[in-house]
Amino acid sequence: MKAILFPGQGSQIVGMGSEFYNNFSAVKKLFDEADETLKFKISKIILDGPDIDLKLTQNTQPSILLVSYSIFTVLKNEFNFSLDKIKYFAGHSLGEYSSLLCANALSFQDSLRLLFERGKFMQEAVPVGKGAMLAILGADITEINNHMSQLKFKGVCEIANDNAHGQIIVSGNVEAIEELKNNLKKNKKKCILLPVSAPFHCSLMNPAAIKMKEKIDAVKFKKPDFEIISNVTALPTSSPEDIKKILVQQIYSKVRWRESVVFMGEKKVQEFIEIGPGKVLTGLVKRILPNSNSFSINTIDDIKNLKNES
Repeated sequence: MKAILFPGQGSQIVGMGSEFYNNFSAVKKLFDEADETLKFKISKIILDGPDIDLKLTQNTQPSILLVSYSIFTVLKNEFNFSLDKIKYFAGHSLGEYSSLLCANALSFQDSLRLLFERGKFMQEAVPVGKGAMLAILGADITEINNHMSQLKFKGVCEIANDNAHGQIIVSGNVEAIEELKNNLKKNKKKCILLPVSAPFHCSLMNPAAIKMKEKIDAVKFKKPDFEIISNVTALPTSSPEDIKKILVQQIYSKVRWRESVVFMGEKKVQEFIEIGPGKVLTGLVKRILPNSNSFSINTIDDIKNLKNES
């Protein structure tokens, strides 16, 4: 049994997807359609940069979706990749939109528009410099929760991503995050401030969720062709109404990636295929389920190697 995974923010790099753009007319058509849908040249930002524009959240999110969907389309239509043994689709944060698109629950145009709005609303929810995110390595959730409960600063400080064993991301007010970082370092824990423009996946994102609900409610969702593992519940979901609710909650909720991968492993998934820029999720799967097989696909050679493995 297999699962297909789609990456989230942080996997972007200028030039991503260019090999597919240069070699497949179907991908050029998707890039052109994205430009037309969003009414600006997102294709130029992806292929040529500058990096500062690609890193703008409202650009990053639809860009990663576009590249992921382009690769998925080539894999399926040009290389005749069989989906017969695929049990689940799952995406990390914005990657959940990629999974819904590739599972035919959401149209390409609606996916792009929703992610552009999502990125914009998330950026607007907290003034620049007022929020922060901290990656904590080598500590479990119970230990981190204990440290957070002792903070003197009483602002927001919440777990945003449970990515893997010993890799937790915390999000909140910059003062709370700084205090937590200092406390952890005193206790010999390794932590790194992330270069992000807003504190994602915490209650500071509530204003963005309110705005996104209106956008999501206005879009038609269909039942996906495959079960989608939700970031919010770490369980499969297929009802269009449930998917809509979960996408709103996802904006301010913890990304339960570790639990999602564990669930898929318990359901006999033995092979995970990451489709999109970067190899972040492939690395996380190897940490969570060391005995599983995981592959990342972001070049044509990756597809050929995958077919040789199959």
